Amino acid sequence: MPDSSRCDGSHFSVDCPSRLLFDQVADKWSMMIMTVLSGGGTRFNELKRRLEGVSQKSLSMTLKRLERNGIIARTVVASTPPGVLYEMTPLGLTLLPPFQAIYLWANDNMDAVEAARMSYDRMRGVD
Repeated sequence: MPDSSRCDGSHFSVDCPSRLLFDQVADKWSMMIMTVLSGGGTRFNELKRRLEGVSQKSLSMTLKRLERNGIIARTVVASTPPGVLYEMTPLGLTLLPPFQAIYLWANDNMDAVEAARMSYDRMRGVD
């Protein structure tokens, strides 16, 4: 029977706390939101405009998850109409270097990834 308390980088037990955290901060919308917010505080509608294809529901849910985990802060702005400003917290800012490294890797290797995809699809007869 596996040890359910193991969480050492080579084994992730079901109750490993990092599994949930990875799920909540390393998905595509979270990473894109943090990238946008790295430039400074941003209102909800501006985030939605800058994240083409995100639904209002997905954006709201992702922002709540990030806020709950201490990655972003939400501030109500007294204006007419009232607005909400989202920004990175000090803890969230510590995630930017690894995410920026992944982003740069993706940009630098996109041609190789695309070639691998085409080769894979060709070998399996996928059009």
